[in-house]
Amino acid sequence: MTTPIISISLLLISNIFMTLAWYGHLKYKNTSLVWVILISWGIAFFEYCLQVPANRIGHGYFSAVQLKTIQEIITLVVFAVFSVIYLNEAIKWNHLIGFLFLVAAGFFIFKKW
Repeated sequence: MTTPIISISLLLISNIFMTLAWYGHLKYKNTSLVWVILISWGIAFFEYCLQVPANRIGHGYFSAVQLKTIQEIITLVVFAVFSVIYLNEAIKWNHLIGFLFLVAAGFFIFKKW
């Protein structure tokens, strides 16, 4: 596999773990906050085990700014799917417009001027 595919794949999987760690507990409001924090940190461990190699492998092919932009766009896509499927929250028109502005930001960051 090529460097971009490996790096982006690791970023995607790490963002799934990150989203679970940061927002998965919202369905369990009766669970002790201490437990939620400990479980979230446990999940986040796997996110870091993927995020750090993704950035290390991808840096050089991508700049740090490009890696961060890829990560943010992946985060929004993963979060949008997660919020609809897991949290049963709707994506509204203003959310989509905001996402489009972030995709536009990605265009400007990756464009060779």
